[in-house]
Amino acid sequence: MGLNTRIEAAIAKAVAVGQGRGSTPPKLASALHYATAPGGARIRPTILMSVAMACGDDRPAISDAAASALELIHCASLVHDDLPCFDDADVRRGKPSVHKAYSEPLAVLAGDSLIVLAFEILARQSGQSPERVAQLIMTLAQRTGMPGGICAGQGWESESEIDLSAYHQAKTGALFIAATQMGAVAAGQEAEPWFELGARIGEAFQVADDLRDALYDAETLGKPAGQDDLHGRPNAVTLLGVNGAISRLKDILGGAIASIPACPGEAQLAEMVRMYAERLTPVVTPTHVPGE
Repeated sequence: MGLNTRIEAAIAKAVAVGQGRGSTPPKLASALHYATAPGGARIRPTILMSVAMACGDDRPAISDAAASALELIHCASLVHDDLPCFDDADVRRGKPSVHKAYSEPLAVLAGDSLIVLAFEILARQSGQSPERVAQLIMTLAQRTGMPGGICAGQGWESESEIDLSAYHQAKTGALFIAATQMGAVAAGQEAEPWFELGARIGEAFQVADDLRDALYDAETLGKPAGQDDLHGRPNAVTLLGVNGAISRLKDILGGAIASIPACPGEAQLAEMVRMYAERLTPVVTPTHVPGE
């Protein structure tokens, strides 16, 4: 089974658990599937699985649960981000956002349900390795809530003065840190050595996202473009310019490769990061860079 197929199967299995087999609200059950599929690049669970495999992947069921739980949290955050009280986005992944397709109340409930489901999916693996599962639950909780998870990242946008480093690490970096640390924990390794790799990949992804938001149109992105300028958010393009942001992106990714802890699959993991470096770096034409 290929990695993508494995990840999609794990996510589909998790969503089926959330939808239940008894009498459940059919629209909400449908919204859970809609919010998670099709799922875009699945970058976070792919990183998690890649780290787990680099560390031996001796408990595949735990790795599958960790990957699906992480992606459920990510999908929940997108559902909530798109709501009118936040980004007010009509489109996500090239289709109507959940609140447009199902209503705002069902979007709130779908996001909430996915968050709860993520922790249930992990808890269901307790019989295999209680210690690993406890650490996975703790790591995912820390990277989801406060003080340094994605909830904190969204919270920074309501402050009059923003700690840019804390904002980026919480809003974007948190789930990438979760990906590298949870991948290691799922395979029986310590989490802490994997923090830097996740933080660097997360920072790179944020810079790349800032570039895409500034350079690409909504059709290319599959979601509204120009959101940073529209909402007055701090971003790398405003601070560094397009060429400066691209240079910064390359520096971060180089540091990410250098930070990979020693493990049996270190070389393959480095190649994966290089692959993402190529995918993340936007192609810039002279028409993209007015004033530079």
